[in-house]
Amino acid sequence: MFESKGFELLRQAIEAYYPLSDSTWHALVQCCRYQPLRRRQFLCQAGEIPLSFAFVSKGLLRVFVLDDKGREYNKNFFMEGEFPGSMAALLRREPSMHSIQALEESVVIEIDFQRFRSLLYRSEDLKLFQIHYLETNWLLAKDARETQMVQEDAAERYQRFLVDKPALAARLPQYHIASHLGITPTQLSRIRKKT
Repeated sequence: MFESKGFELLRQAIEAYYPLSDSTWHALVQCCRYQPLRRRQFLCQAGEIPLSFAFVSKGLLRVFVLDDKGREYNKNFFMEGEFPGSMAALLRREPSMHSIQALEESVVIEIDFQRFRSLLYRSEDLKLFQIHYLETNWLLAKDARETQMVQEDAAERYQRFLVDKPALAARLPQYHIASHLGITPTQLSRIRKKT
């Protein structure tokens, strides 16, 4: 029951970008594995060579890196309907530079990367999904975020985060938000008191 609902959500998420034929969908399902994650459980750890990326059916995950002093920096968060993965490591077949961890009890559908890539080369509809997804989430969103990090001060970045991601802001502890914004929890506390 829950598993079929997860796959239904996966298809809806994909088809929000581009519709898949039934034959492509059935082939894609063969590349997938339904995977519950406990809170704090890792989907991928820095130093591991990943074999898959995922779709979040339920829950919340973070992608983070550690600096040379052991401080965490939250690079991104992934909620229901989103696709976390260590994509650069998958493409290069090398150890991941960051970790992916569940912040809540979560359920993901792991997608075997090599099998997905093989299907991608054979399926025009899956290629078009990939193009639309990458343009929206990796090119446009990444460009906007990088520009904001350089041009906006911490208070502006926090306000933008609240406007752009209100559901995420409500689910995250403040220290995770601070880390994502590149500031300390104390700085975020001061910003929140002024607003």
